[in-house]
Amino acid sequence: MTAIDFHGVYPAMCTPFNDDEDRSIDFETLRADAQRLEAAGVDGLVPVGSTGESATMTHDEHVEVVEAVIDAVDDVPVIAGTGSNNTREALSLSQRAADAGADALLLISPYYNKPEQQGLIDHYTTIADEVDCPQIVYNVPSRTGRNIEPDTAVELASHENIRAFKAASGDMNQISEIIERTRDEEFTVLSGDDGMTLPILAVGGHGCISVSANVEPERTCAMVGAALAEDYERARAIHHELGPLFRTLFVETNPIPVKEAMRIRGYGPANVRSPLTRLSEEHLDDLRDVLAVLEDEDLEDEYAEIER
Repeated sequence: MTAIDFHGVYPAMCTPFNDDEDRSIDFETLRADAQRLEAAGVDGLVPVGSTGESATMTHDEHVEVVEAVIDAVDDVPVIAGTGSNNTREALSLSQRAADAGADALLLISPYYNKPEQQGLIDHYTTIADEVDCPQIVYNVPSRTGRNIEPDTAVELASHENIRAFKAASGDMNQISEIIERTRDEEFTVLSGDDGMTLPILAVGGHGCISVSANVEPERTCAMVGAALAEDYERARAIHHELGPLFRTLFVETNPIPVKEAMRIRGYGPANVRSPLTRLSEEHLDDLRDVLAVLEDEDLEDEYAEIER
């Protein structure tokens, strides 16, 4: 396993699917995409999370995708999405991913069954006790129906295997409180919402698990690198440059827009598994326009001096 400190940019990878009836996994494109992102300078990769359409994958497919990404890259860590609303299932997926060589695990909080805060603590602690691998707690209440409260996050941060928190609640007060109360722990808060990455970095976060980094990894790395170097003037400029992309990638359910953006850029097919559908025509032109503007700008000259 590669050492990991959860600082920097970690693209939440898409899973490319073939254009067949089963939407089988396109492993050749998956490996090429992992190599493209590594070459762009990202700090790690996150396959089979929400952006990777993990909800439609079998357990064997989960492991096969994780193994393919690990085999494709040279020296960046791979963080496997292994969450579930069934603790036993999440435990099994986590152990299998760790056995396959994942450097860390990303665990979305249990969705639909909406456990109480003690249930969340028990869920995460059970997995952290059994699987000796760094783990990231993922809070995205818009998808799960339940918020991980600051007290819960702080309690989980005391576990030696729970090393980070992916924050996608949209509540800056809450995110700031978690950062404030875990400053003395070996614990990192990562943005899980591209539009809030810069504000989260400004209050003490250390990176992001990013959807937009699939499409614009160099710019995302430049923004995060500038913020971590406390060059907020440059970080703000890149944040605003990327703002239209941040918004456009969420006009429909993730990963529908980002997979279409990947297709437009030539990085992979836009195929999604049912019940997701392709991006609607009403949003397609806007996405093309946003990508065209970014394509026209010369990133190398503008940001080459940024030290990450």
